[in-house]
Amino acid sequence: MSPPLFDRLRDAAAYDWRAYTEHRFVRELAAGTLLEACFRHYLKQDYLFLIHFARAYALAVYKGDDLDDMRGAAAALHGILNVEMKLHVEFCAGWGLSEAQMAAEPEARATMAYTRFVLERGMAGDVLDLQVALAPCVIGYGEIAKALAADPRTRRAGNPYEPWIAMYAGAEYQQVAEGAKGQIARLGARRLTEARWPKLVETFAQACRLEAGFWQMGIDQSL
Repeated sequence: MSPPLFDRLRDAAAYDWRAYTEHRFVRELAAGTLLEACFRHYLKQDYLFLIHFARAYALAVYKGDDLDDMRGAAAALHGILNVEMKLHVEFCAGWGLSEAQMAAEPEARATMAYTRFVLERGMAGDVLDLQVALAPCVIGYGEIAKALAADPRTRRAGNPYEPWIAMYAGAEYQQVAEGAKGQIARLGARRLTEARWPKLVETFAQACRLEAGFWQMGIDQSL
C-alpha cells in the first residue's frame, strides 16, 4: 500500500519542506525569542492571506467534478471562514490588533506571491493542482504546530508564542488539516497519473518556498 499523497509530496520536496517548516521564524517561535514586532507584522499579513485562501477554496468548489469534491472544498472553505479566521481574529485581539486594523493593512509582496500563485494554479490547472498548491499552508501549519507541541525543546513557560502553537496543534485546527489531507488523497486516486507527478511535486515545492518567503517577510517586516 502506497503512502498517502500528501506524504509522498512532502517526501519528494523534502528540502523545500524542511526549509519552510524549520525556518528561523518557526525556530524562534518555539524558543520564544522572535521579536514581537515581527510577529505582529506576520499576524496582520496572515489575516489578508486567509482571505485569499478562502477565495481559493471557493474556486475549488467550482472546479469540483462531483458533489463529493464540492462538499470537501466547501468544508475547507467553512474551516477557513468560520474556524481559522475566527481563531486568528481572536488570537490577534490578544496582541492588540483589531480586525479593522488588519483589513486596512497593505499586502506584502510575499503575501501576494503565494496567494496569487495558488489562484493561478487553480485557474490554469484542475482541482488537484489547486489543492496541492494549498497543502503546504493548510496542512503545513497543523504539522508544524503538532511537531512543536510534541518537542521537549519547545519553551512553554513564559513563551508569548505558546498560544499560537496550541491553537494550531489543537483538535479544532487538526481536524481541518486532516480533512485537507483526505481531500488530496481522494483527488489523487482519480486524477494522479505518472505523467502529472513531476508537475505536482514542483507545485508543492514552489508553495513551500513561498511559505518560507512568508516567514521571512515576518522577520524582515517588509512590504
